[in-house]
Parts: sequence; C-alpha cells; structure tokens
Amino acid sequence: MVQYLIALAPTLLVAAFFFIFALNWPRKATWSRALTCAFVLAVAVRYMIWRFVFTVLPYPMDWSFGLFWTWFVFLVEVGAFADILLFLIAMSRYVDRSAEADRLGQKFFAKDPERLPSVDIFIPTYNEPLDVLERTIIGALALDYPKDKLKVYVLDDKRRDWLKDYCNQKGAVHLTRPDNSHAKAGNMNNGLKFSSGEFIAIFDADFVPYRNFLRRTLPFFEDTTIGIVQTPQHFFNKDPVQSNLSLEKVWPDEQRLFFDEMAASRDAWDVSFCCGSCSIARRSAIETIGGFPHDSITEDLLTTLALLNKGYKTRYLNERLSMGLAAENLKGYFVQRGRWCRGGIQTIYLHNGPLRGPGLNLFQRFMFLPLSWLVQYTVRFVILVVPAVYLWTGAAPLYFTGTDDIVWYQLPVLLAYFLLMGWLTPTRYLPLVSSAVGAFGTFRMLPVVVSSLIKPFGVPFRVTPKGSGNEESEFDAYTFFSIAFWIAVTALGLIVNIVPEWSRIGEGEFSVVSAYWAAINILVLMVAALICFEKPRPLLDSFATNEKARIAFEATALAGTITSLSLEDGIAEFDVEPRVKPGDPVIVEIEGFPHLRCTVEKVSRLKKRCFALKFSYRLDGECRDRMIVKLYTGEYSQDIHELDKSAIVGGLWSRMFGRTTRAPA
Repeated sequence: MVQYLIALAPTLLVAAFFFIFALNWPRKATWSRALTCAFVLAVAVRYMIWRFVFTVLPYPMDWSFGLFWTWFVFLVEVGAFADILLFLIAMSRYVDRSAEADRLGQKFFAKDPERLPSVDIFIPTYNEPLDVLERTIIGALALDYPKDKLKVYVLDDKRRDWLKDYCNQKGAVHLTRPDNSHAKAGNMNNGLKFSSGEFIAIFDADFVPYRNFLRRTLPFFEDTTIGIVQTPQHFFNKDPVQSNLSLEKVWPDEQRLFFDEMAASRDAWDVSFCCGSCSIARRSAIETIGGFPHDSITEDLLTTLALLNKGYKTRYLNERLSMGLAAENLKGYFVQRGRWCRGGIQTIYLHNGPLRGPGLNLFQRFMFLPLSWLVQYTVRFVILVVPAVYLWTGAAPLYFTGTDDIVWYQLPVLLAYFLLMGWLTPTRYLPLVSSAVGAFGTFRMLPVVVSSLIKPFGVPFRVTPKGSGNEESEFDAYTFFSIAFWIAVTALGLIVNIVPEWSRIGEGEFSVVSAYWAAINILVLMVAALICFEKPRPLLDSFATNEKARIAFEATALAGTITSLSLEDGIAEFDVEPRVKPGDPVIVEIEGFPHLRCTVEKVSRLKKRCFALKFSYRLDGECRDRMIVKLYTGEYSQDIHELDKSAIVGGLWSRMFGRTTRAPA
C-alpha cells in the first residue's frame, strides 16, 4: 500500500501544478499557455522515455506475437506523441484579433465610400434546394456595404432554370458552366472569369453571412501580405452527435474545438488556413497562384499552402460573422469528414503540399502535415482493442514491471492531458463524451485513412448533403455492429478470465490495469453506440429568443415574450392565460414586423402562472426576405457558452435508458 501511495507522487505534482497555478492563470495569455504546455510536454517526454527504455527494449527478442504487438503499440504511441507535440506547440500561443479589427476598421471605413474596394460574393452550389439557398442569397445581398461596390454571384453547377429566375428576381448574378470539371474549385475558377471584384468572399450554399461580415474582415487587407481572412463556422442547427446523444442544449457542436480554440492559436503562429466557406480572399493573390487549386478535393487548405508558397498569409478573425448548416444526419457527417480527411492526406503527395511546396519554412511544413488525420483514428482504435487482445491472448502491450510503474509514469500523463484540455477548452471538452465521439468516428474513418494512403487520388469530390434534414429515424448499422463487436469481445474477455479454469492470462499485475481499461472502454463504446441511432429532427430551424412582443386578438392585447422564432412559426410566453384557441387569428407585433398576421397552433401551461402560445404564419416576397435577414444575419445564435455537466449526464442517461421521442417542432 505504501509503495502505491509513493507511486502517486508525480500525479499529485501534476494536480498541484494545475490547481495551484495553471487553473488560476489567464487562459488566453501566451505566457501562461507556454508554461502550461511546456509542463505537460515535460510530463509526456518523461513517460515516453520510460516507455521505450523500460517497457519496450527489455522485451525478449523471441520473434513472438507479443514482441511484435509490443513494438506496434509503442510505435502508435510515438505517432500520438508527435501529434500531441504539434498540438502543444500550436496551443502555446493565442491571439484575439477583434481589437485589431476595431482599430483597422475605423481607419478603413473613414475613407470616401467611392474609394472602398469592390467585393464579389461567391456562392457555389450544386444540389441544394431553394429553402437552403434563399437564406444565403438574401443574406449576401443584405451585407452592410455600398451596393455599387458589391456583387453576389450564385455559381450553379446544376444549371437550374428556377434558380436563374430566382437570382434575376432578387438581383444576384447566376453563373453556370458547360461541365463540372474540378468540382467546387473549378466552379469558383469559372466565377473568376466573369467577375472583377478586388476581393472575393466565399460562402457555401448553406452559410448566411452576417451583415457586418465585410466591415470586420476587409480592413485586414491593408496589410499587403494577407491573402485570405478566415472566420469561424457557426451553425443554426444541431449536428447528429448533439441530437443523437440528446445533448442539443448542453453540448456544443463538434467543430467548436477547432474554430473557437485551435484556429486562433494557429493564427498566432501565422499558420492559420482557409476553411473555404466564411472566408474572403484578395483576387490578385488568387490570380498569382493561377486560381483556386484543384489538385486536392480540399481546395481551401491547398489554397492556403499555394499562397504561402508565394508569401501570402491567411489571417483568422475569431468572431461569429456567419451561420450555416451543420451536417444534418450521419450520412452527411461522414461524407464531410471523409472529404476533409482524404483531402488533407492528399496534400502530402502534391508539389505544393507541406513536404515539397516551395517557400515554406521547416516550422510551416511540420504544422501543415496532416498528422492528426493520419494518427488519431489509429490511436483510438488501438486504445479500444488493447485490453481485448490482452484478455484473449495474454499479450500485454508492454514489458510489464508492476502496477506501481503505471501509476508512477502513465497516470500523470493522462491527468495532465485531461486537465490541460479542461483548462484550454473549458466549454468544449469532457473526457467521456469527447472520447465516445472519437470512438464513434473511428470505425468509418480509419478505412478512409488507410485507403487515402494507398490510393490518395481518384475518389471524386462529394458534396455534403444539406437541406434534407432528418425527419425519419435512421440507423448506422455498420458502426453500431462494429462497436457492439468490440463491446462483446472485451466483456467476454473479462468474464472468461474471472474463471480460473478459463483464464487466458494467468497471474499478473497487468490484469488489474487491463480490467479497469476494459471497463472504461466498454463505457465509452456504449455512449458511442447511442450516436448510431438517429433521432428524428424537423427541417425547420428555430432560434431561441428573448424578445418583447405584443399579441393582439379580437379586442384584447397582451404583452409577452417571444422565446422561439423561425421562418414559419414562433412561441410566445405570457404571465396570464391568453383567451384564444387553436385556429384563431392573432396579430404579433415584434421588432421589424409590427403587423404579423398569425394563426394560433397551440396554447399550453408551462408552469404555475406561465402560459405558452405557439403561432404560425406564412411569409412571401419581401416580408420573407426581411424575416431571413432578421433571423439569420446577426441577432441570434445557437451557441452553448457553458457545460452543464449534470445535464450532460442526465441527457446520456435518458438517451441510454429512457424513452426516445420525436424532437419537438
């Protein structure tokens, strides 16, 4: 017992460092980040030295399965260490450019409006329906910028007559081309031929720019070395992970970690990169590299690399300046991630990629390596299978010396990583949920990694399906049965080794560690399995609001609060019961809409002395455009600012053991 307490000393030191120092330091200050990341790196280096010298080299060279398994697991850990090293370096800095945007903007827009640069808005589209496209087109046309300096181009690769008519009606330019060569990059290069703006802002067909987008981004181009300004991608719907885990209101979308934290840190090192949508580029810089590159299916990342080759930087402004559609179902989720993964891996084979691209320094080459795509899914898979392999074969992943060594060397690394992530990303990371999401993606993404390494090219660009929603319950059978298989194998391995006559591992201290490891894996996989069951979600996006309103019906009017609003309906709450019934006409008075004719859909009591009235309406023409601008161009958001851990646990428990119901409209 004493030796185990002594073995806890490094872990207690890690805990003391974080709770006494790091957790009380300013999270976004470079000095505190650098010190904290350096401390975690030192703990990790200590572990890797022990791992190699004492648990790999001593293994007898008997050419057994155990020898190969030990070396394989260690090499995977080396890959994980390299990935974490790059992560720690990147995250050791942080920059917030909002104050810079304020300062530059005051000077930039103080000039005569006639001297402001011309801007083209590119909206590349392939198969998105009108209810998706109209938001983006109307939002782009409503940008706060001189109209004689702004043109909106809808780049239609499906050549749809109805879309041409809609663009003509609204005042946007509809462009097509005779073929779809080079997919999105080719479509935008065609747009370059027919446009002339000094700057080009790009929004995917499902992303709506906020009205102040150009006012916040354009001033950065006063620095002639800036080729692109990228802004984060935020979403007005919930992604499949949030919905399928019943965590819509308490867990952020999966991309928040990158866009809110990692991208800003990369920008501090001048290694930020373009993510396609929600960005703006200098036309002369794009022309310098011969247009948008099409050698990779992720033309955005390759554009950044090609610009770096010519000395142009990508700047990142971490402000919510647009909103779009997250993948609406698991099919779209994996189409999107698969394209990102394959495109990132393709860059290592290209002449202007991180390995061979001219003009890149050594640091840039390392920071643009797609190491995370190459390593993360292999690491997650090995973490999941190590206990099962040991329980069924007796092959440990290391030449084992004692449980106290695991506690002395490995436990401090795990604690340091969890505490670091909790400090760097306090509203974006929880070990159980984050690990479950990673495990869920592993079974589909690992084959993509392997196939991309073997045959990086030849797979066509696939558009993420948007606008289809997820109105029916779907089931990801492949991922579910992959997860179920490893749960069963791990659980049966535990059961088999409980019975001495059946045990495959005999006596050994690693059996204790493997039992804990196996139990944690089973729990993580059970949560991951929940994501495989799609929860039905309506197509219509409703925004949570807190807006004063007045509801008039017959000869009565009530003051209330609008708590939810969409393009077709809303919910108002009152302190007194409204004397209306479903089907009654009412007039809703809200900002921008002083005389909104609505129909009562439902009246319900929420709690004592509080009532809710759901109403619907139908808007056409200019009124619908005004509601699009109101809802989608800056007043509302779906952001989750704090993690309610008890609500997360409750949501997972309810999803796992409770009754599944259709999401409310």
